Amino acid sequence: MCGIVGYIGKKDAYPILIKGLKRLEYRGYDSAGVALINQKNDLSVYKTKGKVSDLEDYCADKDVSGCVGIAHTRWATHGEPSTVNAHPHYSESKNLAIIHNGIIENYADLKKNLHAKGVEFSSDTDTEVLVQFVEYIQNRKGLDLLTAVQLALHEVIGAYAIAIVDKRNPDTIIAARKQSPLVVGVGDGEFFLGSDASPIIEYTDQMVYLEDGNIAVMKLGEELKVVSILNRKLSPEIKTVDLNLGQIEKGGYPHFMLKEIFEQPECLTNCMRGRINVDTNNVTLSAVIDHKQALLNAKRVVIVACGTSWHAGLIGKQVIENLCRIPVEVEYASEFRYRNPVVTSDDVVIAISQSGETADTLAAVELAKEKGAFIYGICNAIGSSIPRATNTGSYIHVGPEIGVASTKAFTGQVTVLTMLALALAKEKGSISNEEYVSIVKELAQIPEKIREVLNVNSRVEDLARTFTYARNFLYLGRGFSYPVALEGALKLKEISYIHAEGYPAAEMKHGPIALIDSDMPVVVIATHNNMYEKVLSNIQEIKARKGRVIAIVSKGDDTISRIADEVIELPKTLECLEPLIATIPLQLLAYHVAVCKGKNVDQPRNLAKSVTVE
Repeated sequence: MCGIVGYIGKKDAYPILIKGLKRLEYRGYDSAGVALINQKNDLSVYKTKGKVSDLEDYCADKDVSGCVGIAHTRWATHGEPSTVNAHPHYSESKNLAIIHNGIIENYADLKKNLHAKGVEFSSDTDTEVLVQFVEYIQNRKGLDLLTAVQLALHEVIGAYAIAIVDKRNPDTIIAARKQSPLVVGVGDGEFFLGSDASPIIEYTDQMVYLEDGNIAVMKLGEELKVVSILNRKLSPEIKTVDLNLGQIEKGGYPHFMLKEIFEQPECLTNCMRGRINVDTNNVTLSAVIDHKQALLNAKRVVIVACGTSWHAGLIGKQVIENLCRIPVEVEYASEFRYRNPVVTSDDVVIAISQSGETADTLAAVELAKEKGAFIYGICNAIGSSIPRATNTGSYIHVGPEIGVASTKAFTGQVTVLTMLALALAKEKGSISNEEYVSIVKELAQIPEKIREVLNVNSRVEDLARTFTYARNFLYLGRGFSYPVALEGALKLKEISYIHAEGYPAAEMKHGPIALIDSDMPVVVIATHNNMYEKVLSNIQEIKARKGRVIAIVSKGDDTISRIADEVIELPKTLECLEPLIATIPLQLLAYHVAVCKGKNVDQPRNLAKSVTVE
């Protein structure tokens, strides 16, 4: 959520900032703004409620000259979405301007104290409090900007990624982070700043990922300086980031979400590359090789995640328990971190997060580490906070996911969890060689089977027009398909704003059946597995109450096909791998319903891609 871009160098800053903000639009936001220092050392702030395009329109007749600037897209936390509450925020003297991601938890106390000292505020935000606090310290003690920022942050409680400029020192941008991602791009005599690499990869592949408590000083004509809040000089590690600019463009698709749905065969191939050897039918994960004993000694596995990643965790639970014969619990990270969980050094905690910056999941990792657990991270964003906080882990390598509603990250997470389960099961000896080889062979075939499923796109598009009227949806599945039902319902909720619920099919009789009538579409994942007959009975119960059934079935099914109103066929695969292909038509259904309803598919209202605050 929220996006930060910054530039200082010899080029015009404004075009770089605007292009960067557009690259960060996937994160979700409600307002946008820029702060620029021109050649006369005038500091100008331009901001508006709405989209980056609205900001461009607003700036059309403004002076946007200058080679130093910071820019921001805001997702409202303190104060409603409005131009006044948008970032950047001036200090009272208008000498300083700040942008900020995160939440300052003690802002109310700081604001009260500053107000008592005569400081006036123009917004409802916690961010303005921070810039006013920095200026108050600066003025009271006659300090330079860096020292004032350090002293201010020493008093701040909460999470932040900030960038601040001072028109009296126009050759410098100061940035700092705590629990909110921030990347510095190092160019030739210039610096870039971003919430992630996407807005700056066009200009440089040399990046410094700031750690918690780091403050970066970007000054023209000097090397990047990184210090701690206590002014301890640090040695930043410059990493070469391998990110293809084409990966973050739409590539001819109308929306990023559709592009990312169709990328899944290639993405899962990349996810498995170097890890599955089809010639020897073997799975190799370096994390398992390097930390085999810690993983094998685990008495219990606890998976912590949020949203779509939590659904992936539910599938991972079943795969790990079935293959490794070790108990697995799946926890919402937001609940885990606050309920004083029982965690010991005998536990392995698996933290799953697409962005690697999810605040609740990162906090859960820190809590589990304090209690002595071994932490395994599963993330997509290389160099993000969770991979750096864990003992080991695996990247899913599906490329940047721009659409707010996760698609390819979900299947990537499930694929990595499956490979982890296979690798551990083989080491534990809890799986027969015959079953192991069978699953490895079939897993390697999944990308091709997803390509086959994607051929139903036009069929689902037609189907979506029929069900656009619906105000409620019910999704049902059993076993490995139950988390798929949850994920399908979440996708529909996220982007079409239709109320949808996922349930284990057997639980339908314990409440949801009361909702079923001729206006209630029910999506049932009814592939031909061990519980096929039981799900068939559920479908018959729905039809007896005039419910509209959309059935996801195995190819060649001739029983449910005669009962259901609509049928989508899937290629056959092993039951434990069905989620990887069954989720595809549900992603497409959500997408096409949302398009039919005229919704903003890639940036659904009120949602953010990376939830870096609680």
